[in-house]
Amino acid sequence: MLLGVGPDDTDDDLVYMIDKLIHLRIFEDANHKMNLSAKDIGASILVVSQFTLYADCRKGRRPSFTKAAHPDKANAMYEQFIARLREEGFNVATGKFGAYMQVKLINDGPVTIILDSEQR
Repeated sequence: MLLGVGPDDTDDDLVYMIDKLIHLRIFEDANHKMNLSAKDIGASILVVSQFTLYADCRKGRRPSFTKAAHPDKANAMYEQFIARLREEGFNVATGKFGAYMQVKLINDGPVTIILDSEQR
């Protein structure tokens, strides 16, 4: 999971995102239907902080990241997000907040989903 935090995000947003993430039926069942959740299959979750999800590229040629939360707030929410997933019983691997990282990702299938707590 790539996690972006906005300046107006609250604890309610965190609770919503965790609930949605762990219960969203995005994994295949025995009939190859997306019918199982991360909770159902006992998934492990990788959480990487990603402020660039808030990139605004509408003006000029350089993206603006002014819609991302200040790093202090974003880091606190990132750590809280991870802690709450672990409280739910998930094995959680993490990136390092604010670090330059090389993350290898294999999209297994045709599905990439964007969850946005502002759109609930």
